[in-house]
Amino acid sequence: MELQIKRTDFSEESTIGELSVNGVFECYTLEDKVRPVKIAGKTAIPSGRYEVIINFSQRFQKQLPLLLNVPNYEGVRIHSGNTAANTEGCILVGETKTDNFIGESRWAFNRLFEKLKIASETEKIFLEIA
Repeated sequence: MELQIKRTDFSEESTIGELSVNGVFECYTLEDKVRPVKIAGKTAIPSGRYEVIINFSQRFQKQLPLLLNVPNYEGVRIHSGNTAANTEGCILVGETKTDNFIGESRWAFNRLFEKLKIASETEKIFLEIA
């Protein structure tokens, strides 16, 4: 399965993008601000291609998608949330977007997570961030 995030909206607070699954728009994303130098918990991960697995998150106490081998980051997950205050370097997903906010996040996450769980049983999942 191929996921892609196209970052589209850049502000002083956050980065909003569009997530596609196998080339079809799925939902919006919200990440921390893109910065030239990492500030812990306040910087979007580098653009690139990452393998995604599903495993147990100690922090959230449930199964969540995890990005592997993100340079200088650990524990980068895809999960629900609405603003940059909810990210700490992770990728949030939502159905709607406004300035520095994505809405209907749990609904968007649950729909995406079902697709990821099914795909993970038979194939690798990759996320490309452009």
